Amino acid sequence: MKKISVSLSGHQTSISLEQEFVDALHEIAQQQKRSITSIIAELDSTRPIGANLSSAIRIWILKYFRK
Repeated sequence: MKKISVSLSGHQTSISLEQEFVDALHEIAQQQKRSITSIIAELDSTRPIGANLSSAIRIWILKYFRK
């Protein structure tokens, strides 16, 4: 597991993801010419209340590569 530290809405938070998901997140950010923080912030703001952010990121990555 790897921890990613980001600032969301002015608050520091850490997200734990497997290295493969971290690598995939970097790849997607590069392809979209976006920062990882902006992607995570978007996912954080659109996830259902009570949904785990790490899980939301994993599902989003899976859906991205299934397209």
